[in-house]
Amino acid sequence: MIGQAQTLDPAVLADRAAISDIVHGYATALDTLDWTLFRTIFAETVTIDYRSFDPALAFTIPADDWVAMLKGGFGGFDATQHISSNHVHDIDGDRARCVSYMQASHFVVRDGQTACATYFGYYVNGLIRTPDGWRLSDVTLNVTARTGEMRVFEWAAERRGAG
Repeated sequence: MIGQAQTLDPAVLADRAAISDIVHGYATALDTLDWTLFRTIFAETVTIDYRSFDPALAFTIPADDWVAMLKGGFGGFDATQHISSNHVHDIDGDRARCVSYMQASHFVVRDGQTACATYFGYYVNGLIRTPDGWRLSDVTLNVTARTGEMRVFEWAAERRGAG
């Protein structure tokens, strides 16, 4: 908890590191288009709440379907950069929550010019401990600000043939 003394129990520290590895893995997998890595960070079913980005993005879905959805969605960008920081952990047995700041930039080169849209905010990540380690079970995105050329999402969709 913020403002309270943190335990130095090695098991708690190991859990915190493993949870942050999962949250960082989310960003790394998106930016490197590593869909095998992306799948390994989720439980079998995941609840997604991205309504602060798009009101239609709130559902519970098999993790394989969520991975396929994002794999298709990221194909039109020239690059992305997702930054995850300021992790605050709340661990209760085999369940945990990690609140993490995020900054997500999406780039498209169009007519020889690079356009970028950047979102700022934070994630509330719910995790469960599985036999294979911590996995994301629910992810809520809270967008607090945005800047840049928001049409990059339309342009990326056009490239994918989705627009």
